[in-house]
Amino acid sequence: MAIHRAVYGLLLTTTILAFFVPFSTADPDNLQDFCNLKISRVNGFACKPTESVTTSDFFSKLLSTPGNTTTGVSITSANVLGFPGLNTLGVSLIRLDFAPRGIAAIHYHPRASEIIFVVEGTVNVGFVSTGRKLFLQTLNKGEVFVFPQGLVHFQRNIGDTPATVLAAFNSQLQGTVLIPQTLFASTPEIPDDFLANGLRIDTEAVQNIKKKF
Repeated sequence: MAIHRAVYGLLLTTTILAFFVPFSTADPDNLQDFCNLKISRVNGFACKPTESVTTSDFFSKLLSTPGNTTTGVSITSANVLGFPGLNTLGVSLIRLDFAPRGIAAIHYHPRASEIIFVVEGTVNVGFVSTGRKLFLQTLNKGEVFVFPQGLVHFQRNIGDTPATVLAAFNSQLQGTVLIPQTLFASTPEIPDDFLANGLRIDTEAVQNIKKKF
């Protein structure tokens, strides 16, 4: 009887917390004005001493120039690794420069939702829900689209001229998982028979794909 009461109490407490304690999928809220990046550690980043923080920590030219699009797309990041002032603020930006018909590899961000703004050009974008429904949209200059956190998505320039996109994240370091590279270029490699079974192709096809990475 005492055990039953204890279990009941635990379930009741958990239910109450689920309704009344706020949860967030973004980076944790900051408890100070700023905590500019100093050195990396096991989880997160340490702060500079406040007296050594300068205006330059809050300024970046990382996104000011177009990237090299010889491979189809160039991705330039302004995240905590290169922009110390972002540490603990829960935001970051990237710039995507697309060559005509350039494609960004299918990927997802495990730690952030993403909102994109088309600076120039026409891009085709989409994401797939956990129910395997595709949400597809063509965006023109000045238009905006959002990708929910953790969902597989893609972008491609469907025009005959270059395109530029800015993407913002609710994380200082959103993480990017590239699906093709993750499957076929991991270290150590995923066994061929695992991939063949999951993708419903033969092992020879798997080996041929791996050679391309």
